[in-house]
Amino acid sequence: MCGIAGILKNSPDADVLRQRLFRMQIALHHRGPDDSGLWLNPQGSIGLAHTRLSILDLSPGGHQPMVSRDGRRAICFNGEIYNFRELRARLERRGISFRTQSDTEVLLRLYEDEGEAMVERLRGMFAFCIWDEDKQQALLARDPLGIKPLYFHEAAGSLAFASELRPLTTSGLFQPTLDATAVQRYFETGTVPEPMTLVNEVRMLDAGHLVIWKSGAEPVCRPFWQLDFSSTNPPSDPVAHTREALIDSVRQHFVSDVPVGIFLSGGIDSTVLLALANETGHQGIRTFSIAVDDEAADESAIARRTAEHFGSEHHEMRLDAGVARGLFERFLGHIDQPTIDGLNTFTVSSLAREHGMKVVLSGLGGDELFGGYSSFTKIPKMLRWHPILRRFPGLRSLLAYGKPQHRRLADFLRSPGRVEDAFGALRGIFSKREAVALTSWITGSQTGQTGQTGQTGQTGQTGQTGQTTADVISALELTRYMRNQLLRDSDVMSMAHGLELRVPFVDRLLVEQVTQIPAAQRMRGHKALLTDAVPEVPEWVVNQKKRGFLFPYQKWLGSEWGDAFKKATAGAPVSMPNWYQKWSVFVLQHCLKSLGIR
Repeated sequence: MCGIAGILKNSPDADVLRQRLFRMQIALHHRGPDDSGLWLNPQGSIGLAHTRLSILDLSPGGHQPMVSRDGRRAICFNGEIYNFRELRARLERRGISFRTQSDTEVLLRLYEDEGEAMVERLRGMFAFCIWDEDKQQALLARDPLGIKPLYFHEAAGSLAFASELRPLTTSGLFQPTLDATAVQRYFETGTVPEPMTLVNEVRMLDAGHLVIWKSGAEPVCRPFWQLDFSSTNPPSDPVAHTREALIDSVRQHFVSDVPVGIFLSGGIDSTVLLALANETGHQGIRTFSIAVDDEAADESAIARRTAEHFGSEHHEMRLDAGVARGLFERFLGHIDQPTIDGLNTFTVSSLAREHGMKVVLSGLGGDELFGGYSSFTKIPKMLRWHPILRRFPGLRSLLAYGKPQHRRLADFLRSPGRVEDAFGALRGIFSKREAVALTSWITGSQTGQTGQTGQTGQTGQTGQTGQTTADVISALELTRYMRNQLLRDSDVMSMAHGLELRVPFVDRLLVEQVTQIPAAQRMRGHKALLTDAVPEVPEWVVNQKKRGFLFPYQKWLGSEWGDAFKKATAGAPVSMPNWYQKWSVFVLQHCLKSLGIR
């Protein structure tokens, strides 16, 4: 688990290349504090940089960038390949030998054997670049569900990439300019949707995609995996099928040469991981949770009880506004793109790192697969009411002057009434008109996009034959909310502490197995399929009211941090009665300054 960066150019300039790569590497140091490396090809036109967090093969043999024995290929890789031992054994049967015990060398040798087709064999989370000196081309790829980020900047005759946005904006390769449309999307949704970034000159490689960059040619981008809810071969026993898939994923995610812990929130998903960790022989592992000074948001008592029940070594951080203030500056310093969340992951990651952990598991993804969010019940109701409420045109005008959620509902009633429209209104932050006004206020430019606008990037292939409304909601949760916000925050805020965060529910093979189950069975109320598949989850976890892993932001914003947020929102052209709206403006302004845009 690491930070990667690289510059690919048609023309050689070794000194400048090395200087810029070193600058990018410094900006990624927090992601990999154990080791670092730079590599340039003989001509000085291609450079790769790496910072390493040692998880597999802790010896110097795992050093990156890694170069093949003949010097003709080099790789820099961020992530973990959980099936690397099976892939290695297959290559060894073909007579291919290895120098190290690392998954990085398996990637390099697999590419030598199969070329770009190798990406379809990988199970894990990854973003990597392999340079092939013979072909004078590079292969860049990002994992199927977008766990690991890969940002890139393309210019005439060159391509640069990095694990985070800031190394590119500070590289000296270009002068960053603000993408006003990305700002508007952020105000609408609370995140900048992929493949956009705040910066016009940088984009995110879509999940499940690869890029072939060849010297003197245009880059070629194509998908190698897509989310599929077709359910053409449903299992006869969904409960047994789900349990088998979950156990397999948890077992794979414990592949490590260092201890593995678990973020234990007190909810069903993280408890499932702890139960199955015990089932697969990992008793007494360390668990970590946060306690907050708000009874309505605090799940620490349930987490403690669950940890005691399963015999884990439990660690807890008591967090109030004062403690949070002490972490706040560091948290802000690591925000790569604006988000209305992330402090929770930053805080619990700091706790785990303080106790010597390098790898932890998170229950992220369970709600998206098994229907745990309120969106799975609210959106069908919105769709049923849409044609009825549209008969009253005055209602839309009335709602436009109501609470924030009413303003977004007015947007929905102006829309065609698709699942995507309802999802945007439910998950949104500001109405479209408010987002346009705020964008103009922040950027000084008018995007003019007040109508129904689509979202760039994958939408979960929502037009698949036989796909139910629940399937479409699940696809949107997986490819928008989870990918654009939860996974991005989890990567940045865990790596801020040099901590690898693994997500067993966000596993390609698990997703492929579970989505074979028809939605009516997969998304039974209260995640019944999941709890039936893992009956070890205690009743006090199953029967509690869902609260999510939240901090009492509103309480804190009104006391400890109130002045900073009042200053950030002073003069705004729209009212902001909710804490998350004030937070969104404050965080965006901070990001623009840190990225050197303003």
